[in-house]
Amino acid sequence: MSPRLSSVRDAYGPWAVVTGASDGIGRAFAQELAAAGVHLVLVARREAQLDTVAADLRTRFGVQCRVIATDLADPLASSHMLDRTTDLDIGLLVAAAGFGSSGPLLSQLDTSEQEQVAVNCAAVLAQCMHFGRRFAARGSGGVILLSSVVAFHGTPWSANYAATKAYVQSLAEALRHEWAPRGLQVLACAPGPVGSGFGARAQLRLGRTISPTVVAQQALRALPRGGTVRPGWLSKLLGWSLATAPRALRVRIMGSIMHGMAAQPAGPTRPALHGRAV
Repeated sequence: MSPRLSSVRDAYGPWAVVTGASDGIGRAFAQELAAAGVHLVLVARREAQLDTVAADLRTRFGVQCRVIATDLADPLASSHMLDRTTDLDIGLLVAAAGFGSSGPLLSQLDTSEQEQVAVNCAAVLAQCMHFGRRFAARGSGGVILLSSVVAFHGTPWSANYAATKAYVQSLAEALRHEWAPRGLQVLACAPGPVGSGFGARAQLRLGRTISPTVVAQQALRALPRGGTVRPGWLSKLLGWSLATAPRALRVRIMGSIMHGMAAQPAGPTRPALHGRAV
């Protein structure tokens, strides 16, 4: 853990909620927060993996962990998760759960793409509304929402995933200003390719990647100032180089990049679950 993260508990309180905590970016956030002495509510679909993560964090850092195994694609899952945290003094939400797919939209399974919207958008909204009210009542709190390098324009060959990340990015930008007078800090984290195992599951051919730990550390450092952080060289490069380009040109450029990364399946494929590449 970076020395600059040692004050996270002082700033946000003793407990944090991390969704998607069983692996990848979510697990990296959990490790960084545990190292800072923050107790954790760990949320993901896979209970066995969550139990393993919780046991490791308890042993290494001496923190308390509450495991909530639930599928956030279920409309009732968020309510279940929120009901099980009412007794805790939670001051930080890291909404890292999500999944994506790549390739032509018409080759994807309808149900999987609809579940992607439920997990990446509807569940995030439910968490923001619930914890936003709780944080406002306590007069302080922090929210980190996982955006993406593809969140800033339409992205052919990852059309639905990019659209869900655009929702998250827009939500974070707006809530940052709405909630600042209430003492709440909101950050959108928009990484480039991350070495989290997402690429193989989403049928993406990734080149150079950054580690989930780098994403978590940079996001936690940036949270006090809010806004958007872009971990990774590709996210920063695209942000700088495309900033002044017409939107239609940005869409074409991003489509070319994604087309080179995405496999071209002959038929419907099952997308990656609860991971993130871009």
